[in-house]
Amino acid sequence: MKTSKDNDVLSTIMQREKSIVKVSVISIVANFLLAGFKAAVGFFANSIAVILDAVNNLSDALSSVVTIIGAKLGAKLPDKKHPMGYGRIEYISSMVVAAIVLYAGITSLVESIKKIFHPSKPEYNMISIVIISVAVVVKLLLGKYVKKQGTKLNSSALVASGSDALFDAILSTSVLASAIIYLIWKISLEAYVGVIISVFIIKAGLEIMKDTLDDVIGKRENPEVSRKIKELIMQEPEVKGVYDLILFNYGPNKYYSSVHLELPDTMTVDEVDILTRRLQIRIYKESGIILTGVGVYSFNTQNEEAAKIRDTIQNTILSHEWALQMHGFYANTEEKTLRFDVVLSFDVDRKKAFKIMMQEVKSLYPDYKLEILPDIDFTDLDSSDL
Repeated sequence: MKTSKDNDVLSTIMQREKSIVKVSVISIVANFLLAGFKAAVGFFANSIAVILDAVNNLSDALSSVVTIIGAKLGAKLPDKKHPMGYGRIEYISSMVVAAIVLYAGITSLVESIKKIFHPSKPEYNMISIVIISVAVVVKLLLGKYVKKQGTKLNSSALVASGSDALFDAILSTSVLASAIIYLIWKISLEAYVGVIISVFIIKAGLEIMKDTLDDVIGKRENPEVSRKIKELIMQEPEVKGVYDLILFNYGPNKYYSSVHLELPDTMTVDEVDILTRRLQIRIYKESGIILTGVGVYSFNTQNEEAAKIRDTIQNTILSHEWALQMHGFYANTEEKTLRFDVVLSFDVDRKKAFKIMMQEVKSLYPDYKLEILPDIDFTDLDSSDL
């Protein structure tokens, strides 16, 4: 039986898919028209730069087709084989877009270099100048529109297509400039402008590929997202601290999350359960992120000696630059046990740091059994996290 939350997720996914398809169709139509006009101008004017510019527009249209396919497949609902859905397919489509852009760039570069060694005279006229000028304006407007919609819909493929279109507008301007220069001074810069266009196309392809690989491998998420979730959780009066927040990405706008909460040691299991369910609903409504797992650190509330031990150990541990945060502290003064986590910098040898911490705390409290867990900095820590 589907819940209201499931219906909200489904509605959001379907609406996003429709929006991406709409933007992509607009981009396809515009790029096909531009490619056709530029190709005609290029052939009649015998201009390698204009022809390559047309090829570039054609590759943009193909990229938009791939984006539509990625959005359609990525919007498929979860099933038994893929319980987290198909959202990551969009990252594959972005890689295909990058491959298309790279191929177009490398091919253009080869043809431009050939023209440097075997030049041919272009034959521009005012009609071709007007067509190229209009193409520049159209490409500029199209790039801004697609990139804006890509940012709004959190579609890396659309953002990449929009950025590429803006680059194309700049490159088309260079084609226009070379045409005007030839008309006035009869100096042909065709092949050299073609090389410049090719280099920019290759650069754009590599950047798209790098950004997409970061998404596939797993990267640190925007600190603002983590900070927002922590602020929502900290609104609950029972919560003493929020730690170990991890976001699991399964495609654009598809996040699952786990977190550890520091709660008073007086809370019952029933109270923790009620708190957890309340937080899951609030976080989903406010951020669209599904909180799947909540761990608990117990916080000493009735033992002054434990509080003093905590302060002493925290001052000792955080005196090291590589110790970014200490949390999850609990001291059992009757059984003589201490347990806590320490977030370590990626710049330190973790084994060496662990050994130093064990020695320092053991020298302070030799009668206690220690349980220290070196932790990873999943989110950017700031002063408010310490």
